[in-house]
Amino acid sequence: MANGLALSTAKGAQIYVDGTFIDSLSLLYVLHPNQCEGSDANLTEQIDEENFYRGAPPSWLNFHMSEQVQSHGSGAPIVKRDGYETLKELIQKKRKLPGISTVKLFHQSGCGGTTLAMQVLWDLRKTFRCAVLTGSTSDTASVANQVVDLFTAGSRDYQNTVLLLVEEDQKLENLPESILEEIANQNIVTHMPPLILLSCIRKSDHVIQQMEEALMGDEQTYVIMKKTLSDREMKEFNLKNEELRKRYGDKCQQFHGFNILRTNFSQNYIEKACEMFRQIKKSKRPLKNQLVAFLSLLSAYVPGSYLLESQCLKFLRTEDSTHANRSLEEQMKPFSPFIVTFQQNNRYQKRVRMAHPVIAQRCTDVMTDAGVTRSDTARNFLTWVCEEEVPPYLLSFIKDMLTKRGEKESPINNTEAEQEKFSRLILDIQNKEGGVQSASVLKVASKNFGKNPFFPQALARFFYLELKEYNQAERWAKTAKKRDPQNSFVADTLGQVYKNQLNNTSNRNPREILKLAKKATDAFNHEQELSEKEQGDNMREEGMVKVSSFFNCRGQFGYLQVCNILYEKLVQQNETWREVLTKEVSMCSVLESLGDNKLYRFNGLINSLRGEVKKKCDFNDKYLNYSKPRTKKDDPAYISDSTSRCYKRYVGYSPIENAKPKCPQLIQKLREQQADTFVGILSSSVRGHTGSELQEITTEWEKICSSKDSISALVNYILAHIMLLNAGETLPMKEKHLTRFLQQMSERQESPEHLIVALLLFWPEDTEATCVFDLSQLIQKMHSAYENVYQKYFRSRYRRPLFFLGKGQHLNRMIHRVTLEQCLPPQNDPDWQNESIFKNPEIQARLLRLDGVVRNYRVYTAVGVKEIEVEANLKNSIWKQRQVSFYLGFTVRGPVAFGIQTRTPDTTTRQISTVHGGTGATGATADPL
Repeated sequence: MANGLALSTAKGAQIYVDGTFIDSLSLLYVLHPNQCEGSDANLTEQIDEENFYRGAPPSWLNFHMSEQVQSHGSGAPIVKRDGYETLKELIQKKRKLPGISTVKLFHQSGCGGTTLAMQVLWDLRKTFRCAVLTGSTSDTASVANQVVDLFTAGSRDYQNTVLLLVEEDQKLENLPESILEEIANQNIVTHMPPLILLSCIRKSDHVIQQMEEALMGDEQTYVIMKKTLSDREMKEFNLKNEELRKRYGDKCQQFHGFNILRTNFSQNYIEKACEMFRQIKKSKRPLKNQLVAFLSLLSAYVPGSYLLESQCLKFLRTEDSTHANRSLEEQMKPFSPFIVTFQQNNRYQKRVRMAHPVIAQRCTDVMTDAGVTRSDTARNFLTWVCEEEVPPYLLSFIKDMLTKRGEKESPINNTEAEQEKFSRLILDIQNKEGGVQSASVLKVASKNFGKNPFFPQALARFFYLELKEYNQAERWAKTAKKRDPQNSFVADTLGQVYKNQLNNTSNRNPREILKLAKKATDAFNHEQELSEKEQGDNMREEGMVKVSSFFNCRGQFGYLQVCNILYEKLVQQNETWREVLTKEVSMCSVLESLGDNKLYRFNGLINSLRGEVKKKCDFNDKYLNYSKPRTKKDDPAYISDSTSRCYKRYVGYSPIENAKPKCPQLIQKLREQQADTFVGILSSSVRGHTGSELQEITTEWEKICSSKDSISALVNYILAHIMLLNAGETLPMKEKHLTRFLQQMSERQESPEHLIVALLLFWPEDTEATCVFDLSQLIQKMHSAYENVYQKYFRSRYRRPLFFLGKGQHLNRMIHRVTLEQCLPPQNDPDWQNESIFKNPEIQARLLRLDGVVRNYRVYTAVGVKEIEVEANLKNSIWKQRQVSFYLGFTVRGPVAFGIQTRTPDTTTRQISTVHGGTGATGATADPL
């Protein structure tokens, strides 16, 4: 690299940058087009190649050597798995699309997935600016800044798409938005996609199988690799084996990483290779036997994990210091062929791991059969590593081994992926040795890592879920909470302990039931208080405690679950409890019939239940109706079911307090119909309200409006009318209420719910007409109101569209999301995030298209002579500056452009008067998004 560090350009040339620039990209490892060129390290190359075929992770030098061998005609390159060409083609296709794309490589452990991903990066390094994400993703803005710097490096005239390899645990949901914001802030005009993410995701064998079935028929943005070779692959591996045998002779017998693939994961090969481990006995084991057991356990349960060579040598030295000058390979005989020592690059120490995850798993099984159990090995390992300060990388491996829960089913479906209850190691110990041994391992970790909250948290979960030892569960849950008192997710465990104890113990008297319920509700309320203080993007990792970027709503839901259990257990014993819990009668007035005068001590709890249930049910309704997970998953159905059941029990049939004389009966009827709030009315179609029920709800809200000066009542009345019209029913609209609402909204700022109704009403039917209200100001008010009220709750979630602008008139043009979803065939699940729903002709016929323009990575439409900025549902649709048309939807944050398409003069859409000087009728064609 005589000319320095090179970067590729979009035209296939190279530019050179200095080391200072590369050093500034501290979160990225940049792969240069001239990587490894000019190096003269034949011995290093040979050692590196041997290590690779023995089972070490690939290095860039391996691919350089493979390329050289192929170009000189002196041998075959590294074998490319069948997914190689597909993966390259997918990446090249994404280069032609606007914005930021992701290509996913799903692979089973040990089948060469990481090698394939690096292979593709190496071969595309002269086409893209290839890099690997190596730093923390907690600061997405910094990652975005460095990606943009790499994209524009050299000069803005030398832009080139960054191909970024990321691992499965590197969460980057907000990276596209952060890059778009950075590019807009720097006023960069992009001529190509700034980034393509290559996400390398390891999945268990059974999940891979389920994913194949779930993904079948989807638009292909992924490759799946399995532990099965095709005939072509078998042929190439055999040819490569012949070449290696000529070069290395008998050494090839120790190339376990290569041989396992070459033999198509032959169980006979694996059994024969691991036979010697049957000689290991539980008693009087030399340290090398213990060390190989540690390495096997770690590699079997945490793929990609390792120990440092210096750690291993130090461990062996405690047995015999006279061997201090001997290499690790010498000291570990006869196990040396199964262990590989490698160095990622010169900045890091040498690392040691088992040659292959399958070898590690089989060695662990064989040693277990010989009496060296997983729990023994785990306890000994934890005791050894904790003799000194544990480095962060190793603590991360141990945390994954003991607490990381796998998936029971495919994560790509329409429901929340079900997780295993515990880590794979803890489950294996439980299945093979019993739950007591699993608990003992977690207990050792909890005691040895005295500041870490996650080990006692897992231990508490094991005690209450598996062993039903609630006192021990409570003790360890409190320990976890003490270690991280501000973490709401850790605090959740204590509430779960009490909730499960309440649910799973029978023959308790009311006093004991209420005592447990009090503990549980207090714990969940405290969890809710903590979650309110966690601000997501503003939180940072402190030590090994990491606050999730997701808002934790488990406290609210846990509280409602406890209330359901409490209701069932008490009412089952005495029907009087039904009236007590709903406050139809005071508990003190019926103590005698309840049979225990000392129950009065729980009067505060009883009196608080209905109000707390109402607040938490309202929150859950908003959380589920206004937003959803960003993935294809939906929130589990049991959340809405339990919420609805709790509402009906405590609120739906309860008397109204502190209401004006004319309103209580009306509000009570609305509560029974779960239509006493904005979101309750909005959910009427989901809950299956009939047309006559909606008419009744609308009439009841009109009566409340007539007797109560409340803007909320006005909003709910108008919304009820809109929902009624969406159901195909009609009632006369009282214009006086509409006029009152318009007057009040012009005078003050209100909640997001009030403002969304205002936007629906104020948006003119004719976009050439001048609006009497400043829509831009109204939208800004709505953004501010959203940030004040909902931002922290929905920060990691997708905001659902609530209404769309249709082709009707007046209130008839406001089409509810569910009304459109009902146009789809029953087997089609609506996906607003990828906008496939807009391909449906019936939906297209109902919605109105507005004209607009994309400029500076924003989308605008015109109302009269004013230009109005609206949010884009798909960020990838606003990278290219152009005239567009779109459907206008409304979320709880404000107006959003859906189905953005480039306009052509061929087809007429809704005409607008002025968008950056444009007038006249225009048409639309779909963009390749």
